[in-house]
Amino acid sequence: MLAARLFRRALPVLRQARSYAEAASGAPQMSFTFASPTQVFFREASVKQVDVPTLTGAFGILPAHVPTLQVLRPGVVTVFNDDGSSAKYFVSSGSVTVNADSSVQLLAEEAVPLDQLDVTAARANLEKAQSELVGTADEAVRAEVQISIEANEAIVKALE
Repeated sequence: MLAARLFRRALPVLRQARSYAEAASGAPQMSFTFASPTQVFFREASVKQVDVPTLTGAFGILPAHVPTLQVLRPGVVTVFNDDGSSAKYFVSSGSVTVNADSSVQLLAEEAVPLDQLDVTAARANLEKAQSELVGTADEAVRAEVQISIEANEAIVKALE
């Protein structure tokens, strides 16, 4: 009994606090880092906006965005540079973190510039995966095939 009471007192008191991004002084700036295990696409680059696909829906990130942590789903990440140009990348999965200081980190399991993908190959991979799903009873294999289907469907959608 005494040990339990002492233990509860030793635990830090958890508080929930709502936080907002720090107010931008002057022109709004956003520091953006985007990487996969094999390549760094942006390292603390100043960008205007980033559009990301997440499990809860796609959204755009601007300077002074409310802090958040989201899980990426297969889809297109669009980066709008300060000069008005944009670049599109396909990501398979990963996470995006928006911090109170307007810094953003996007870490993808796999990422490739959209212009390096082939819609014909993606369609062929999709058809192959769909046929594999029909004849598979093993749950682990079915899960892997379902991931392949979702990724290839997203690639086809992005390229059409």
